[in-house]
Amino acid sequence: MPYIPHTEDDVREMLDLIGVSSIDDLFVEVPEELRLKRELNVPSAMDERQLFEHMKGLADQNRDGTKVVCFLGAGIYDRFSPATVGAVISRGEFLTSYTPYQPELSQGYLQTIYEFQSMIAELYGMDLANASMYDGATSLAEAAIMATGITKRPKVAVSRAVHPHYRQVLETYCWSMGVGIVELPAETGETVDYGAVDDSVACVLLQYPNVFGVIEDLDRARAAARAAGAMFIVSADPTACGLLPPPGAFDADVVTGEGQPLGLPMGYGGPLLGLFACKKEFVRQIPGRIVGRTQDAQGRSGFTMTLRTREQDIRREKATSNICTNEALMALAATVYMTAVGKSGIRRVAESTVRNTQYAMQRLTEAGGRVKFPGKVFSEFVLSLPKDAVAVRDALLEEGYLAGWPLGEHYKGMENDLLVAVTEVRTKEQIDGFAAALRSVLRP
Repeated sequence: MPYIPHTEDDVREMLDLIGVSSIDDLFVEVPEELRLKRELNVPSAMDERQLFEHMKGLADQNRDGTKVVCFLGAGIYDRFSPATVGAVISRGEFLTSYTPYQPELSQGYLQTIYEFQSMIAELYGMDLANASMYDGATSLAEAAIMATGITKRPKVAVSRAVHPHYRQVLETYCWSMGVGIVELPAETGETVDYGAVDDSVACVLLQYPNVFGVIEDLDRARAAARAAGAMFIVSADPTACGLLPPPGAFDADVVTGEGQPLGLPMGYGGPLLGLFACKKEFVRQIPGRIVGRTQDAQGRSGFTMTLRTREQDIRREKATSNICTNEALMALAATVYMTAVGKSGIRRVAESTVRNTQYAMQRLTEAGGRVKFPGKVFSEFVLSLPKDAVAVRDALLEEGYLAGWPLGEHYKGMENDLLVAVTEVRTKEQIDGFAAALRSVLRP
């Protein structure tokens, strides 16, 4: 039982014992400007019932997906998840499992991870996939660092139409590794200028569809990468790949992505699921884990982690990656989702998304907006408004609509532009209501 001081004398005695004069001395390493200058606003002690009511009151202050109609995307999407997902992942043998180090005790979990890898590889049109990573942003950054290790080149080229948050994570990774970043312009909503890609660039990084919802020309991007001897890396929406040709069809070397649309809730921005697939010649450089299928001495099928260097755990400075764990429970949720909906189901989800998106573009244009970019889109589009996008978003929230993502914070000159996301769960009535609310907000 730990000792808990109860009086000021107890506190003074403990401070004397460790050789400091005050509690403030314990925090001298924290910069002065980061220290709290007031007392903590902590309520008095509560019993269990009071605490429950207090926490419920705090939760009720949030506008969650049951209280507003969601047209916000930008990487995390309001998609339908079958009841089977929650039923399976809540089972004790899955919910409480961690790393399957001992295959003789973890065959069930190892098989689910193997099935996950197989499905992601097929969805992306690639040779193999790993056993999941933290999220789409770190997956893309890991792919870039892997490319610099393979090509021995000091720079990576990334389109400005890649999600700003992904590029921020990429910058952090590259800064720590001494890797330079070359940005490719995307003024028209897609990447068309690859003039900066030369023989110092390890890889070309694109998003498919990109952050503006525009479907990039992967043929053009691959040609630019190959001409410079660089690797071709794509961050792809898995739902879109149910309808669009997968990046593997364009000879991508590595495909990454965010697995949240595959049966995971939006939550408050997580937990998420990083996807990572590549060509078989890069299997020794792939970050994270791989589960393989083999046979035991009696010829029975079995599963085990394979082709994984121990450096990722114990000699981090020599490792190809410092990703040492995975999102196993989230990967299981995605596996159950893909199994439940099947190949044709993912395609139908994508088709419904396209129909809803096109209808929303029409109705929101009639309400006073303008679709900014002319390219073909999937699920998302940029809506230019006659007013500041942040003000419009805030006004629509009061009307019960989570309108979208204002782009001005990340893209100069786009202060009046709103990124709107439409998924398969949005109804005609919801889209019509959103358009009516927008028309009202934009009315002089």
